[in-house]
Amino acid sequence: MKFDYKKLVPHVIALVIFLAASAFFGRPALQGNVLSQHDVLGWKGMAQNSFEYKEKNGHFPLWNTNLFAGMPNYQVAMDSKSVLPDLNKVFTLGLPKPISFFFLACISFYILSIVLRVNPYIGIAGSLAFAFSTYNPIIIGAGHETKMWAISYMPALLAGIILIFQKHYLKGLCLASVAAVMEVGVNHPQITYYFLLIAVAVSIAYAIDWIRNKEWKHMVVAFSLAAVAGGLGVAGSAVILMPTYEYAKATMRGGKQVEIKDNKIVNTKTKGLDVDYAFSYSNGLAEPLTTMMPNAFGSSSGTPLPEDSKVIEKLVDKGVPEASAAQVTSQIPAYWGGIVEGTSGPVYYGAIMVLLALLSIVFVKSPLRWALLSVSILGIALSWGKYLEGFNSFVFNTLPLYNKFRAPSMAMVIPQLAVPVLAMLSLQSILFREDAAAFLKSNFKKILYVTGGTLALCFIVYVMQSYNGGIDKNIIDAYTDKDGNNEFGKAIVSGLKEDRKAMFLSQVLRLAGFVALLLAVIFLYSRKTINSLVAIVILGAVSVIDLMAVGGDYLNENFYRSTDELTAENFTPSDIDNQIKLDKDPHFRVFNTAGDRFSESRTSYFHRSVGGYHPAKLRIYQDIIETYLSAAPSTDVLSALDTKYILLQDPQSGKTGIQQNPLAYGPAWFIKNIKFVDGPANELTAIGNTSLRDTVILDKSLEKMIQQPSYDSTAYIKLVKYDNDAIEYSFNTATPQFAVLSEVYYPFGWNAYIDGKKADHVKADYFLRGIALPAGNHKLEFKFEPSSYYTGRTISFVVSIILLILILGTIFWEWKNSRAKA
Repeated sequence: MKFDYKKLVPHVIALVIFLAASAFFGRPALQGNVLSQHDVLGWKGMAQNSFEYKEKNGHFPLWNTNLFAGMPNYQVAMDSKSVLPDLNKVFTLGLPKPISFFFLACISFYILSIVLRVNPYIGIAGSLAFAFSTYNPIIIGAGHETKMWAISYMPALLAGIILIFQKHYLKGLCLASVAAVMEVGVNHPQITYYFLLIAVAVSIAYAIDWIRNKEWKHMVVAFSLAAVAGGLGVAGSAVILMPTYEYAKATMRGGKQVEIKDNKIVNTKTKGLDVDYAFSYSNGLAEPLTTMMPNAFGSSSGTPLPEDSKVIEKLVDKGVPEASAAQVTSQIPAYWGGIVEGTSGPVYYGAIMVLLALLSIVFVKSPLRWALLSVSILGIALSWGKYLEGFNSFVFNTLPLYNKFRAPSMAMVIPQLAVPVLAMLSLQSILFREDAAAFLKSNFKKILYVTGGTLALCFIVYVMQSYNGGIDKNIIDAYTDKDGNNEFGKAIVSGLKEDRKAMFLSQVLRLAGFVALLLAVIFLYSRKTINSLVAIVILGAVSVIDLMAVGGDYLNENFYRSTDELTAENFTPSDIDNQIKLDKDPHFRVFNTAGDRFSESRTSYFHRSVGGYHPAKLRIYQDIIETYLSAAPSTDVLSALDTKYILLQDPQSGKTGIQQNPLAYGPAWFIKNIKFVDGPANELTAIGNTSLRDTVILDKSLEKMIQQPSYDSTAYIKLVKYDNDAIEYSFNTATPQFAVLSEVYYPFGWNAYIDGKKADHVKADYFLRGIALPAGNHKLEFKFEPSSYYTGRTISFVVSIILLILILGTIFWEWKNSRAKA
């Protein structure tokens, strides 16, 4: 029995279409251009020191000296060990970004469509819809690359789990294990967490069927293998997960020990993020309607109001010149949804895809139907964040690890996966049942009820909405004069509401057009006027063109630059940078106050920076920033950080100047006194009323372990070697001393050695390292030796061997079975 190569034709067509669509959408990349992404530029700044280190030493450092005075490098650049090639490059064929993102998302979803046994051409349409849902180009444009990788691997991982549930144990285990390693390995825990919610819902749905049919053995085997795949995914990424888990305890996501109440620092004890911070970027209650009406809430925060805005008319009626009214209007964003912090664009899945997904209620008979519908509703509810505070506060405080995450609107990735799956299953059921024509004729009313009901719901929302926006109060306040007259602000808001209502209505009418198209295609198919392939092509093509047209507003040629241009714009050293680089002192820091002090990494690209750019700063350093570095920076704190150069912006010219700090304490110093205080709040408070050059602040729990030093005017401690992961000092003193080191304290991995023998060091001055030193002439070393990293690297290496055996074994088994059948 020969293999039927004709079966490969649809899959080859799929690959060609995926390549063509991805290349078309990312065509500037084919000309050698690269995306100018805010987060990627931020990463380049914080990673430059790591790449320079690797060029010199052959491996990445584990500690980054250029970010926030020093912090672990785990989230920036790390080395791992594997017998496998770079699977990401294999799966994306080495395509340039962003083409590779879209191609991988298509391939991953197409694998899922094959597992679900839908028609290949329906699978192509669903894959393109998943890949080009607008959230994807939006996050790519912003530089959220790990998020996009994590989203892309979700369908393949779900496919592996379902294969196991379908009793294809070996193939399922292989696919699920590889996909799990990739999903977890790209290191976006929040997206992976959302996928777990999907996996749990799907597992429950299948389990209900197995229990009904008394398939106890299969249920045990299936869940065991799924757990093994998940375990391999976690273990395969141990090199990332173990140090990151350890690191998270010391970051903002690990909770806090102090807070400011009534201008006073007090002790507290929290785990995870603050609720208010975590619930920023919440969707408004009606905002999920953008999944089928993209501009119902005004597109992005950067999208201006239309030129014929009613705001202009309202202001002109108040006597404002039209040119001035137009200028005011141009500064007001069109977006008026719930994300008051600002958004880069709407989450749009494609109107046709959402309508087809809703039809799954009528047509789909599969365990997946209610699982995916239910988890989609959950995702929408989670995305509401603070606007459904009771429910989301309960979830935030109850679900394990959920309090580590922020930006609830991100939960819309759950229905982003579910909707095209349900749409595929619906279309498969509509077009490929034996009695399709007769069935559609008898059930056409149900189709009308679902699609018409959806349209009617949107119209009801249009009629009943208040059209209030989150920025309205700010506008009224901004245009209120000293006498309390706010008529201009109210006029602007009145015009805005009319604009918003008109925008929403236009989107309802747009949706009506797609409803009409869908009904027409189904009707023509039921009358046998068109065949199934034509129906798929019409619906698929219209859906993809629609998604690309909308997505093109958020990722287009304006986002690209040549590599040289991008480097010149962002990382060309200034005269001040070159001046600082002439200083060959091995240890000093730079504090850039000319821009956003703690959200820029350009300084880190060139220098050891007091500031930086990183989403997960150390908690103790964040406390120092909020208390002593944000408003009027503390000279003592800056000097303790060995801040030698401060960059300042001239308020008149806007130019950046440089100021040298002659008071910088240097890399290490002996203190004269120890001040013991009770608790972290008192430690942090004491910094503000203590000369840190002479006195060190320690927690009272150390009082019995560390004695007050006897001052020795001849004693010295000096830096001998300064490296990312290893620092060496020499010191000489006639009496025991206590030294403070100008290095940020981190409790995991830094080990101190005196003449090669391990010694204890402690947290000093709330955020620095301190150590009691014996009399005499000695060598002091600090080495960053996190066991979590080295253990994790070994585990990941072992798992890579297991994966290789599993992949080769699965290929051999399938080949052997195919030969036996022949």
